[in-house]
Amino acid sequence: MKKVCFVTGTDTEVGKTAASCALLIAAREAGLSTAAIKPVAAGCDDDGHNEDALALMECMTADLGYEQVNPVALPEAIAPHLAAEHAGRRLRTGQLAGLCRGVMASGADFVLIEGAGGWRVPIGPRDTLADLARELQAPVVLVVGMRLGCINHALLTAEAVLRDGLELAGWVANQPGEAMACHAENLDTLQRLLPAPLLGEIPHLAPWSAQQASQYIDIHRLIP
Repeated sequence: MKKVCFVTGTDTEVGKTAASCALLIAAREAGLSTAAIKPVAAGCDDDGHNEDALALMECMTADLGYEQVNPVALPEAIAPHLAAEHAGRRLRTGQLAGLCRGVMASGADFVLIEGAGGWRVPIGPRDTLADLARELQAPVVLVVGMRLGCINHALLTAEAVLRDGLELAGWVANQPGEAMACHAENLDTLQRLLPAPLLGEIPHLAPWSAQQASQYIDIHRLIP
């Protein structure tokens, strides 16, 4: 049975790609074939490649070309709608949905679609990445960056996802830096208030290792 999930975050730089890579490896180790797409990425190297998309490619089992994994690679590391405008491009939900469906049809058992920034990040004058998730009717995995303010951000994002008519399939607690004050108490509060299962708690790892991070993921809470 194919499982498709849209990965969003409580904010930018909370570890969406870190959690996505951990989920992909955990699914692979559970015996599933995997694929991922980051339809829009803002911030590329001199070769026009985004480091998050490259990380996804390293962790999935599908043999997809870069242009399939990151079809819209925008040079500037700024808000996607501004990066697109500066690059002379106009992004539309329907166009991005078609690109995602191409990867969804690749035959992989488990497909992740990674967003950019948070839930309501604009991609154009009216469209947001939330519109893309709605177009695809994809269950959502929320990555919570465990830092001051995360409870408010997580609850507001969960509320928005549910209001948009989508399933909140689970959430990942990711520690992007040194542990926040009262970490355990904040985690307990989130577990009590978020209407979805905790898929894993990824600690701050230095050096970073997707393989090690995957050990903290319980993929069977997402894929029975």
